[in-house]
Amino acid sequence: MTLEEVYTMLSRTGLPVCYKAWPEGAAPPLPYICFFFFEADNFAADGIVYHKRLRVTVELYSRHKDAASEELIETALTTAGIFWEKEETYIDTEKVFMEIYEIEV
Repeated sequence: MTLEEVYTMLSRTGLPVCYKAWPEGAAPPLPYICFFFFEADNFAADGIVYHKRLRVTVELYSRHKDAASEELIETALTTAGIFWEKEETYIDTEKVFMEIYEIEV
């Protein structure tokens, strides 16, 4: 799956989606999704890459705990056959919750 396909899959949730970060002053109202590639985990043999894999982080930002938006993302990932890990944090300086999904595509 390409990053463009990840974008398309996440867009189907109906939530605003961007790669890495919204332009300064252009972020939509919460909740929204940001995603980004953070490393390759390729399968190689005989000194060449046989299968490319990207590790991608998907972040859901919301003002309050938003189980409905989390379910939209989790359904999109599960429907696409993507295994995910999840953690939650609260960003005090921004007063937002951030759900972090780690996936491999």
